[in-house]
Order: sequence, then C-alpha cells, then structure tokens
Amino acid sequence: MKFVPHLAAFLAAVGLSLSSSHAQQHSDAIRLNQIGFYPAAPKVAVVAGDGFEAFEVKDAKSGKTVLKGMLGPVRTSQHSGKHTRVADFSQLRKPGNYTIDVPGLGKSAPFSVGARVHREVAEASLKGFYFQRASTELPEKYAGKWARKAGHPDDKVLIHASAVSDGRPENTLISSTRGWYDAGDYNKYIVNSGITMGTLLSLYEDFPLFFEDFNINIPESNNGVPDLLDEVAWNLRWMLTMQDPADGGVYHKLTNPRFDGMIMPDAAKNPRYVVQKGTAATLDFVAVMAQASRVFKNFDNKFPGLADSCTTAAVRGWQWAGKNPAVLYEQGEMNKQFDPDVVTGAYGDRSVKDEWIWAASEMYAMTGKPEYIEKVDLELNQPLALPTWGNVKTLGYYTLVRFGDKLKLPAELAAPLRKSIVTYADGLISGLEKQPYHTVMGKVAQDYSWGSSSVAANQGIALMYAYRITKDLHHLHGALGNLDYLLGRNATGYCFLTGFGSKRVMHPHHRLSIADGVVDPLPGLLSGGPNPGQQDKCAGYPNKFPDESFIDHDCSYASNEIAINWNAPMVYLAAALEASMK
Repeated sequence: MKFVPHLAAFLAAVGLSLSSSHAQQHSDAIRLNQIGFYPAAPKVAVVAGDGFEAFEVKDAKSGKTVLKGMLGPVRTSQHSGKHTRVADFSQLRKPGNYTIDVPGLGKSAPFSVGARVHREVAEASLKGFYFQRASTELPEKYAGKWARKAGHPDDKVLIHASAVSDGRPENTLISSTRGWYDAGDYNKYIVNSGITMGTLLSLYEDFPLFFEDFNINIPESNNGVPDLLDEVAWNLRWMLTMQDPADGGVYHKLTNPRFDGMIMPDAAKNPRYVVQKGTAATLDFVAVMAQASRVFKNFDNKFPGLADSCTTAAVRGWQWAGKNPAVLYEQGEMNKQFDPDVVTGAYGDRSVKDEWIWAASEMYAMTGKPEYIEKVDLELNQPLALPTWGNVKTLGYYTLVRFGDKLKLPAELAAPLRKSIVTYADGLISGLEKQPYHTVMGKVAQDYSWGSSSVAANQGIALMYAYRITKDLHHLHGALGNLDYLLGRNATGYCFLTGFGSKRVMHPHHRLSIADGVVDPLPGLLSGGPNPGQQDKCAGYPNKFPDESFIDHDCSYASNEIAINWNAPMVYLAAALEASMK
C-alpha cells in the first residue's frame, strides 16, 4: 500500500485540504496535538496569549458544538514570559473528528479522537529508517514519490591511515555495505548507530507482541519477521563489517573526508574511508551485538547464524576493549598525524565510563554471568542521565530492569536501579500544572539543546519505564504529553514529524529531501527542534527564547536537521503508547 500520512488521509475524509490558504484559516495560537487523542486519555490544547476565557469542541464536518469549557488560569513561560491558558477537554471520549474553537480567536487544526490514533505516526517514524538506507535503490513500490537510485555501494571502502592493522595496510579495500545514513549527511557512524540500535532493540524487547502485525511496507515485509527487526537488521549487518577481523576492535565511522554537497546518493562518488578504532565505538558495538544476539536467536530460521555472529562479535569486541580500555576518538589529533584530514561528524567522547556500563549490562543480560557488571561501577549513586549518544549508561539500566527477575538481580542492585528511574520520572512530572504547554518537556532551558525533539522523546521513554515499574498513570500521561509536544503542542506550533500535522516541517536540513526535486520532504523524520544555540547562523529565527528557537529552513542544521538517534526514541515513544493506551 502506498504510504499516506495520517493527517492527509483524515483531511481528505472530512473534505479538507492541506493547501496554504486553508491552513491560514486555523489559529496558530491554538496549540495541540495535530493528529489526535485516545478516547480515555487526557486531552489538552493550549491557547497562547491573553483575553480569552471559553472554548468549544466542534465536530469537524458539521460544525456542531459537542463540548463547552472554560480556559484554565494564566500560566507564564519561564523561557519567554509569554502567557498561555489550557483548554482541557478530557471529557470528550466519543471517537470522531473535531476542532477547538475559541470565541474571538478562531479554530484549531482538525484532530481525531479514537483508538490507535498514533498508529500511523509510529509506522511512519519507523519507515523513516527505510528512507535512510544506504547501498540500495528505493523502488516506487515501497518509497512512493520518494523513490531513488542506489548510491554509496560501500563495497570498496578504504582503510584510513589511522585504522591500519595486521592484514589491512593503508588504502586496503574492504566491503562495508548497507547501514543507514546517519542524519542529513551520507556518512555512517558506529557511536550514533549504537544508541539508535539500542533504543529500537529495547522497544522490541519491551513490546514484542505489538510488532507481530506492524507492517510498514518495506521489501522484507511479510517475511515472518517483524518489520522493526528487518529494518534493524539492515543496519546490524553493516555494523558487523566495521569490526576489524584481526583483533576485534571497531572502526569509529565510515565517512568521506568531507561532507557531500546537497546531491542525491547516486551522484556522490567521493572516496570513503573507515577511520580509527576506539573504545567508545567498540563498546557501543558490543552492547548492540549482545542485545541483537538475544533478539535474533528467536528468528534463527529466518536469519541463520546471525545471532551466533553477534555473540562472537560481542565477545571479541569486549576482549579488545579490555586491552584498550580508554582509546578516545579525537579527530583533531588524528588529523595532525594522518591524511587525508577527516572533518565530518566527530562523535568524540571525553569519557567511556558510560559505554562500559551499557556494554557490561548487555553482556550480563546475554550470558547471565554477573562478573560482567561486578567489575564496573554502575554509578547508581548519581541521578539518572537521559540517554544521548555521548552518555549511554541509562540504556544499560533499562536492560537490567527489564531482565532483573530473569537474571535474579540482587536487591542491592535492583532496588536502586528502579528507584533511579522512578525518582527521575517523578521529577519530570512535578509541577506539570504550572508548565506553559502542560508538558514535562521544557521545564528547564537545558531541555532545548541540539536535537531537543529527542530530549522530549527520551523523557517520554523514561516515563514509560517508570510507568511499567509503578503503574502510576501520571507517568503514562506525562509520556503522552511529550508526544503531544512533538506533534504540535509546543511554543512553535509545529508538528516536528515530517509528513504530519497542519503546521508541518517542510524544509529539513536533509540532503535526500533537498536534492530529490520532490516538494514534500521524506516523511516520518523527526526534526531536531528548538535550539537557542542557533549555531548555523541562519537568518529567520523568531527570537532567542529557548522554546521558540526553531526555523523551518534547510540551512538550519542546528534546529531542523534529522538524525537516526532522534528518530529512534520517536519510534519508541509512539509505539509504546500505542501498545499501552486504550
């Protein structure tokens, strides 16, 4: 079936369109999840500004008022000082298509109420990975109007001078095909693949039954394997090629020396290299391979030998890291020693303590041998840190909690692990009633960092883990509120997932979307979101307020790029909520 974004299908059903003239009929001051709401869940819209008191919910087709209410008290943004008021219409439970009308202000974008209301959001954000595949063509049957020729075969990749080893002297050619393009660029990075794969594999381990009928129309669909795992396998097979067979160490990345221009993959012909082996990349690789070995052993008939290969790769990588416990990737220093200089994404790290925690946790879960974590400081005396590519230890915590009973995790570990997650989640939802957009996202200005949309999604994941521990609906609803944030209830009014929403991202910093000649960007990709750093120096940012520092322009790599490590938590959050909400 050809991919059709959810909102476009809904609007067609109620006789509306996505034309700019129609979009202007909606009040941009009424901010809400532009996709919809679950019948029994909280439902909140936010009105930006003063001077309005009441709201009405109207049937989108007939215009009939189905619910009236009063706006909540004025809330003041800690970031901009601007005022907002909340319209709570949680009483509305009847499935249908609606708008919010604020007398004197106008009406909102249309939205749905119904079961499985975020199903297509979850499907599209996973399908986004298919659109990022390297080394393959994307036929119209699966890619629709975004079909493209194959590029970057990566079957003749050079060994960079920094990566030589026994049997692989400088400029040796190796094959390192498949994988996903990392972000708006065409390179492939082990460190960023690490957190991405860990998030997606954890999603499967947490909700395996949900993915039995989760079909996203990729070439492997209907092959007896969940599409989530087929997509993961595309990148997993690439990652396996990044381990040096001589010693088990893992190359940091596969890259051009410099970024490609704004061209399609088949037009990109510059030489590509694998560069220096490092401890962070190797431990991220170990963690992914250990987790993948657990998951894919259940599909050995479909992927013969893959789980065993992952186990072997994990063990060899762990052994290399043991001999090389802190080899940091420092791109500037590397360039002083070796040619050609490499100036693509560094993904450098100052400490690998967190990678040791994650890798040890996954090796323990894979083998059941506690010695893997006995030698590693899990840092449980420190507050929980939200997962990022540069700090992955919480991925290890999630795995230890997931398998705590099976592993017979001792109480002195299990209790603080669970407490760490719940304490963090309780801190997120504390004071929610004072937040200008009624979301845990954005309580502090630091939430609006580079890739802030992934902060919102990863906060949602932490809340989902807390909910699994506590069964406290406040945690579940906090996670749902962050999905509402990503889909439009935020200070910009944008739905940050391409292909969705009435105020949608149209111009991401993304070579495929820029160079393909198609007006619409590739769908299902999560835009980075507000970033007051504004490092790209693009003209057009509305202001410096942290929660509004966003511009829908392809020059804005600081606020409007896409990246696989941002898409993965979006997939997790949307799918986990679909699996958990009624």
